[in-house]
Amino acid sequence: MIVLISPKDIEEAKEAIEGGADIIDVKNPLEGSLGANFPWVIREIRDITPEDQLVSATVGDVPYKPGTVTLAAVGAAVSGANYIKVGLYGTRSYREAVEVMKNVVKGVKDIGEDTLVVAAGYADAYRVGAVDPLVIPKVARDSGCDVAMLDTAVKDGKRLFDHLDKELLSEFVEEVHSYGLKCALAGSIKREDIPLLKDIGCDIVGVRGAVCSNGDRNNGRIKKELVEEFVKLCKED
Repeated sequence: MIVLISPKDIEEAKEAIEGGADIIDVKNPLEGSLGANFPWVIREIRDITPEDQLVSATVGDVPYKPGTVTLAAVGAAVSGANYIKVGLYGTRSYREAVEVMKNVVKGVKDIGEDTLVVAAGYADAYRVGAVDPLVIPKVARDSGCDVAMLDTAVKDGKRLFDHLDKELLSEFVEEVHSYGLKCALAGSIKREDIPLLKDIGCDIVGVRGAVCSNGDRNNGRIKKELVEEFVKLCKED
């Protein structure tokens, strides 16, 4: 599995880079599950990240405002992100989600065809009124995205697997793969979840809290040794 680690600043990014993360995912956890950081932070982290490590950037837990979201996504792409992640927080239906993501894809691909776009839904969408997570594969397919992702919207200690069981997640992954897309899973993932993620065929696993001091995504700091340990577990056969 590819390991995505989400630092909030340059010092954390250095820890993630040195720890061997495959993707350095710039976010601001204080602004939500997929909280957006500033363009200059994305740019500075891209500048210090080796070329063989990719940089991802979240553009927020977004509202149903296609123009606003597309402009934010283009800003992240211009700032140097290789992956653009959009949290479909304010979209209530398949139609709204596709409208947002189609425009994001157009805007981002106009900047660089190789930049990858991630449609991110929430396993606990029922708690915030967002689009059904099991619709996300079709949203990604029909809008031209490269990756379909699930995270959790409410960070209260409940995990991805508290909201969707192994069978549903397996079906999610299989559907994503049937469309020729990659699948990413996140949401308070712990080390003990890694075997299950491997078993269901997850391509990309995203974490922050699991590699932070005290396991605290908000007040803890990403540590190199925790990243190394997590990456090692993900890479083992």
